[in-house]
Amino acid sequence: MDLIAAARDLRARTTGPVILEIDLARGITVAPPDNPLAALRSLNAATMGAVREGLRQGKTDPRVKALVVHVAPSGLGLADLQNLGDLIADFGESKPTIAWTQTFGEMGNSLPLVALASRAKTVWVQPSGMVFLGGLHLSITLLRGLFEKVGVTPEFGQRKEYKSAAEQYAGTKVSKANREMMQRLADSVVEQCMAQIAAGRGLEVADVRSAMDESPLTVERAVELGLVDKVGYRDEVYAELFDELRLDRHALQFVHRYDAKVQRRELKRQLLDRNAPQIGIVTLRGPIVTGRGAPGGPGGQQAGGDVVAEHLRAASRDDKIKAVVLRIDSPGGSAVASDTIWREVHRVRESGRPVVALMGNVAASGGYYAAMGADEIVAAPSTLTGSIGVLAGKLVTLGLYDKLALKHEGISSGPKADMFASDSHFSEDDWATLNTWLDVIYEQFTSKAAADRGMDPADLEKVARGRVWTGADALERGLIDHLGTLETAVQRAADLADVDREQAVLRTVPALGMLEQFVPAESSESGGRPQMAVSDGPEALLPRAIRALGLGGEWAQLAGPLALPWRFDVR
Repeated sequence: MDLIAAARDLRARTTGPVILEIDLARGITVAPPDNPLAALRSLNAATMGAVREGLRQGKTDPRVKALVVHVAPSGLGLADLQNLGDLIADFGESKPTIAWTQTFGEMGNSLPLVALASRAKTVWVQPSGMVFLGGLHLSITLLRGLFEKVGVTPEFGQRKEYKSAAEQYAGTKVSKANREMMQRLADSVVEQCMAQIAAGRGLEVADVRSAMDESPLTVERAVELGLVDKVGYRDEVYAELFDELRLDRHALQFVHRYDAKVQRRELKRQLLDRNAPQIGIVTLRGPIVTGRGAPGGPGGQQAGGDVVAEHLRAASRDDKIKAVVLRIDSPGGSAVASDTIWREVHRVRESGRPVVALMGNVAASGGYYAAMGADEIVAAPSTLTGSIGVLAGKLVTLGLYDKLALKHEGISSGPKADMFASDSHFSEDDWATLNTWLDVIYEQFTSKAAADRGMDPADLEKVARGRVWTGADALERGLIDHLGTLETAVQRAADLADVDREQAVLRTVPALGMLEQFVPAESSESGGRPQMAVSDGPEALLPRAIRALGLGGEWAQLAGPLALPWRFDVR
């Protein structure tokens, strides 16, 4: 390409009409990278935040003419897919939206992806593709038999019957309560997908159910049933789009690339208006642990109770921050750390700033504990939430030592030193102590949940008992307040704070760059540092550097009385 043509192409991209594009096959990052290596890996990937803001701005930008979405497996969870679908549908209220795919499943279930595509106005499928509305299959696996074969004895207590994590380790058969809960989770998600498809395609839910019974469908049959509009290859999709808008390929721009320009304009606005009200965004992501936890890396991310609490304190001290959105994607963990976060949520509210909790793919057990103190809670229809229950126990490995012909001897000093040791069984006194504490934690959890949610304790108990709900079912039972996306939570926070949403600036708390992560904190009140090593001395610099670069870091097993051992995603 010569210089004149290159200059013409650049001018067209910066000043001419724009067709926004989303390619799910390239992936969308839900959480921003927290180290340089992760940033490099996701360099060309869109972030959900960039997609959200790009579509929000593009909806009213006269330069933006349409949106085209390549629907493909992306690794996004069900809640993330539903949130993306809401963004596409909202954009489509004023402009054309097209979804295309090679296939909705190749002898595999694609019900959630069909539901996503149905949020666009026009749906294309490749001639060789199919439409497979299989439903949702969940599985329950109990590990007790395997443990017995290798000589490990699981000893767990739970509060109450729906707290299936304890059953996973210690159960000898699937309980009626566990089966009931899992069946309802699957049914709820399928109902949501069918409703979304029916609404998007102008069909009755019964029509979608009939199509599911007939699946897999050829693309021709899918067109007959109203699930698909057109059959064609990618080049035909784009050729028709360009022809209708009288544009060419130079108009195409990934939403997150368009958002980069939007962000630059937003930054200029913020610099010009330093007094603009801010809505702070605090993130709780990963299993909840006491202390500072671990940042992202090969082992995954933990939510340190101390760190999340510091971030909430930092938000409550900033005069420019008028409200806080607490983003949660966590299966729970430590009851103590969850309670620490719960306390700071209340303290933010006491400072006069409303708090809105936003739940991602999962916000159960300790994740719900952290959310329930907020003024309002927002979740996606398929968010796994609730699980107001408790479990604790251990795996006794004495039999394993025997099978491996190992000679092992435990030595203790103190009456309860070996209570949670893996080389001893719970005594009668140990079981009594464990059960007492399970009752105490469950009482604290349920009493606080009832008070926070404004529910009679007896009514709260009916929806507690360790049961996991989808967001849609949780809304009906008073456990959350709204179904929606981050924009829903931000709008509610702005309304509660009496702030104009269009004037408000979203700000991540803490707003620290990578280099600042290496600066030792002056005190626990010095602004809320990210998750780093416990020690701030010189001896911690090397492990801190390794962890910050994403090259290492231990990943503690999910543990704690308020833990959820499973989740389900669409891959």
